[in-house]
Amino acid sequence: MSTRQLLEIAFSSGRAGSGPATWGQQAIWDAVRRLPPADAPRYNITTAAPLDPGLPLPVVLGALEQLLHLHDSLHTRLLPDGDGRLRQVVDPEGVLSVELADAAGADEPGELGARLHEELAARAFDTGGQWPIRVGVVTLDGLVRHISLVLSHTAVDGSGMSRLVADLTALSLGASPEELAKLREPGRQPLAEAEFQTSERGIRRDTGARKQIVRKLRIGPPRLFPPATPDPASPTPATAFPNAVLRSPALPRAVERVAGAHRVSTSSVLLAAAAAMTARLAGTTEAVLNVVVNNRFLPELTNAVSVVAGDGLFHLPDVGAEFGEVVRRTHAAAIGTYRHAYYDKLALAAELAESTAAGVELADRSCVFNDTRELLPATPDPGGDPGDDPDGDRTTLSWPVEFEPRPGLTYALDALQSPEALSLAMTADPSVLPRPAMERFLYGMEELILTEASATAGTVTAAPTATGEATDA
Repeated sequence: MSTRQLLEIAFSSGRAGSGPATWGQQAIWDAVRRLPPADAPRYNITTAAPLDPGLPLPVVLGALEQLLHLHDSLHTRLLPDGDGRLRQVVDPEGVLSVELADAAGADEPGELGARLHEELAARAFDTGGQWPIRVGVVTLDGLVRHISLVLSHTAVDGSGMSRLVADLTALSLGASPEELAKLREPGRQPLAEAEFQTSERGIRRDTGARKQIVRKLRIGPPRLFPPATPDPASPTPATAFPNAVLRSPALPRAVERVAGAHRVSTSSVLLAAAAAMTARLAGTTEAVLNVVVNNRFLPELTNAVSVVAGDGLFHLPDVGAEFGEVVRRTHAAAIGTYRHAYYDKLALAAELAESTAAGVELADRSCVFNDTRELLPATPDPGGDPGDDPDGDRTTLSWPVEFEPRPGLTYALDALQSPEALSLAMTADPSVLPRPAMERFLYGMEELILTEASATAGTVTAAPTATGEATDA
């Protein structure tokens, strides 16, 4: 029988201040606010991991306190200012709560840690009244054997979480905060980022990015998919958005091979396959996708532990061409998408609302692509248990969860990496893409990439690193 208790880490003498919210903080706060309350925790950014052979509890608690001093986003609250905008408040002191479960007795630390992580991740954050971080630890014989981090997406994006985990690991192993602060340069704190965004340079970047997005929206197709009849064989109500996960052990090597053969990034290969299948199932010759971009290619944001990822608009005509050509053109078009993914999303929404009211027809923006492979997976294998497959090398398709309806979404596609496979997770509106169409989409992406990998065998060169590789939002 395990025991539970709540520990408190006192934090003081931290940086303090207040100012406008950043574009990323505002965008995520707006997105979460529109979700049904039960669905809001889906936006939490989480990770959990076993610690073997374990670390003394005081060492881990001390590292967490030092982590708060390194990254202002962990002790920042967001408060509405009355006109739809937010202000960020960085607290110089406070208390971080840590939920501790002791595995003495019948509980196995990993199993207990998984249950604790699931519990912490299932709760939404009050970003105005509490800090956006939640920590859980499992101990055995005085050593921390499992740790769970759950953060509000208003505090970090996927790349920010990866950097946060790296910093916590280094601090736990004896690195000093001063050493890590130097390694993290450049890496603006959120208040400094907001100051840049309101500067002349920041305004120019915002204006230029929104101009390019509006230009693409004016030339793209106003609708990609015609409405479809819900699948009569589906036992789920038409209002539920199913989630399909295709787990492919063959895809990681195939993606690398195609990327090397065409001298493009691996993310471009996946994006090309998604664009091709979008056009194929929609019966069109072009694809428009909202691509989540991490924006870490911008020098000042390279090491930011905050939410700086943004949406870039990707438009590719003539998607029905030979797939190798589609891959190369995708890479070229994606670079422009990445360059214009850092902007004020609230200002863009107002601009587009004015255009729509004036009768301007804009492109379909309901399809979302997100390459999250650089993240630490919250589970060993997001596509399922490889133990279910005796050979461990077969592609599988599962339907792990359903979501509340997401207004304005046709589909959201995430690329997920695990040690065993690459998984494609798709959530879709069943009135537009019924389950059989989702299956065709995911298996079609795999077939395109595997076929191209086979055709290009022997022509592999080193694949370049993409500028602004897509990441979690």
